[in-house]
Amino acid sequence: MSASRPRRTRLLFALLTTALAATLTLHPDAPPAEAAEAAPATFTHPGVTVSKPQLDFARSKVLSGAQPWKTAYDRMAASKYADLNRTPKPRAVVECGSYSNPNLGCTDEREDAIAAYTQALMWYVTRDARHAAKAIQLMDAWSALIRDHTNSNAPLQTGWAGSSWAKAAEIVKHTYTGGWAAEGRFATVLRDVYLPEIINGSNSNGNWELTMMEAAVGISVFLEDRASYDKAMAKFRTRTAAYVYLASDGPLPKTVPGQNLDTRDKIVRYWQNQSTFVTGLTQETCRDLTHTGYGISSISHVAETSRIQGQDLYGTDVGERLRHALGFQAKYEQGEPVPGWLCGGSLHLGLGPVTEVGHNALHNRLGFAMTHTQALTERTRPSGTNNLFVAWETLTHGDNPA
Repeated sequence: MSASRPRRTRLLFALLTTALAATLTLHPDAPPAEAAEAAPATFTHPGVTVSKPQLDFARSKVLSGAQPWKTAYDRMAASKYADLNRTPKPRAVVECGSYSNPNLGCTDEREDAIAAYTQALMWYVTRDARHAAKAIQLMDAWSALIRDHTNSNAPLQTGWAGSSWAKAAEIVKHTYTGGWAAEGRFATVLRDVYLPEIINGSNSNGNWELTMMEAAVGISVFLEDRASYDKAMAKFRTRTAAYVYLASDGPLPKTVPGQNLDTRDKIVRYWQNQSTFVTGLTQETCRDLTHTGYGISSISHVAETSRIQGQDLYGTDVGERLRHALGFQAKYEQGEPVPGWLCGGSLHLGLGPVTEVGHNALHNRLGFAMTHTQALTERTRPSGTNNLFVAWETLTHGDNPA
């Protein structure tokens, strides 16, 4: 026994040393430990950005003619995406270069995905089975052909389309009782064609990775894949912290491991040459508010999906960053003069229809005063679609208590 005790002691010391080393080498900007345990034991369906109780609330408001939901529904119903005569335009390889040049199936895929989601919403509100059948036709047409996304914008394109496909598929699979024979093929395509393109993230501008993680989280819910859900959520937590600045972050914004943003000068360049950091500023504010809106929208979508799945991120730094990002951008979108220290005194406006989800969660549900965000949200109702991955959020989330 005297000979084995030193070996046990050495083994215990080695284990403690390894654990301590892992703790000390953890990146300072890593997400909270809770992010690693994000996936629920049982997934809630439909549960990608919008839940069944939210759908039920929206439906009841539309059927009773209440505003703003009835006008929001009418706008959706009048759109090209709600057309029952729509013909899908699938292809085996979608090639998207920078700014969709070349555009070989990029617009077709994104818009067919939005159309599938629109038709799913139309089905839910009207209970007209033709809309469910149209959503299925669109999803089946693409799952029969799509095999790859190529060129420089492939990860972003996959994120944009994948986020809409997941929302459409969730509603159809879990609320339509008329059958979906090729649902398994669609699930396989999401797993084998879409998820590998996005799950490992991106070192590009922050809106890329946020949109990619939105799609990855949504697809993971549909597939009930806890491992990919956790991986995507961890990347989302890290990227959100690096996308929206809070004064509590310190003198410089947080960074994403692997980006080599290890000096102030590098960080300033990455933040579009903005050198003054204030709460609510985003990494792309000085690029333009349109791309900033993409990032903010994906933050709200993932937070909403996470809430539906049982982990409410609105009460964490994710919610705080979302609230301040919305308020900061909305203030200038509403016309407040741009100070000289911000983006050289000039902003490119055009935030887009991206405020409803965050405003509803943070103002209506949690009670935060959001003066600028509320004013912008109410002025721009009913919000429509950006024709990329955001659609009909006054209908689904406007003042929705569910």
